[in-house]
Amino acid sequence: MPDNRGGPSSTGPIDAEILDRIPPRLSRSARFADVQARPEYAPNAVVADYDLGYLPSGVTRAYLRIRWFETNDFRIHYTEQYRTGNSWECRWDRHPNDHNSRDHFHPPPEAPTPGKDENYPDEWQDVLATVLTRLDERIEAFWSE
Repeated sequence: MPDNRGGPSSTGPIDAEILDRIPPRLSRSARFADVQARPEYAPNAVVADYDLGYLPSGVTRAYLRIRWFETNDFRIHYTEQYRTGNSWECRWDRHPNDHNSRDHFHPPPEAPTPGKDENYPDEWQDVLATVLTRLDERIEAFWSE
């Protein structure tokens, strides 16, 4: 049940310090071909593109778009784009809203709202570890089918 039926409040400003700390951590992982802190096309986010060698040949792009706010709210959006023009996406969120609890997950394949209520760790490093573990399970499932 949503935490704030009276209406959502602001997530606050982007946490530039955390956004600057995320890319070095992600860059140490072989799963990413490119990690950009606040690129021109997404100045409020970190964008991490997966190495396509981890994914089936029908996937043309797979990436994370991470936004972190000074309120410790976040939006972590994962998208796979396919040669067919279709996409598969999901999103991990922490923010005040009218559709779910503050911590929630928008499930694949379309990341609909409302999502599913979740409980995420407090520290950004632990949140990223949770997300990456779930995405690793997704990618491993491609190769066990």
